[in-house]
Amino acid sequence: MGKTLSRAALLALAAGIMATPTVAAEGEFSGNIALTTDYVFRGVTQSDGAPMVQGGFDWASDEFYVGTWASGVDFGDGTSTEIDLYAGWTPSVGQFDLDFGFIYYLYPDAPDEPEQNFVEIYAGASTTLGIFDVGASYAYSPEFYLESGAAGYLNATIGTALGENFGIDASVGYSDSYDDNFDSYTDYSIGLTTSFQDYVDLDFRYIGTDDDSIDEAFVITVSRGL
Repeated sequence: MGKTLSRAALLALAAGIMATPTVAAEGEFSGNIALTTDYVFRGVTQSDGAPMVQGGFDWASDEFYVGTWASGVDFGDGTSTEIDLYAGWTPSVGQFDLDFGFIYYLYPDAPDEPEQNFVEIYAGASTTLGIFDVGASYAYSPEFYLESGAAGYLNATIGTALGENFGIDASVGYSDSYDDNFDSYTDYSIGLTTSFQDYVDLDFRYIGTDDDSIDEAFVITVSRGL
């Protein structure tokens, strides 16, 4: 099984990407580029354990954003590229920051059958509790990767700063096939992030699942905002 996430910002977070915005007329443009030792998505390698180059561009106003993100992949069937297109709305209610949107996962050089492209809609909320940033999100696809039917992904995150330039975070997610076309499973990760002289960001991350057929991974990502 290959695909499954919620919101492109979580893609960027999982990859350890931090972008520096450039002010535009009615919003902000930002970009990012990264090199990762293994592209792992919801506990599953998308690159057959090989390093990949990744990057994207975003435009954001006070409550709306659109963007695109791309990465190399290796599914063993000739597919070499993933391109994500997304848009969303980020209102705030009280102490909670909300996020509603959709993401289209596109594999331009994938085989025609079965279909690999798919769409997810998602909703999430985050807040700060003392020294911790916490969040939860849910993503739903009516026709998931490889035409595997309806599927959902529930995710929870927690993180905190460790001094001025370090942070630690953990997440747990649950992938569920509503049409029973793949085995549901739980993934988890814990990561340490840091910045090097405000030039590059580093992410060291352990990722595992409760599925014995999926290998665990230790992933290092070097990224920079543009």
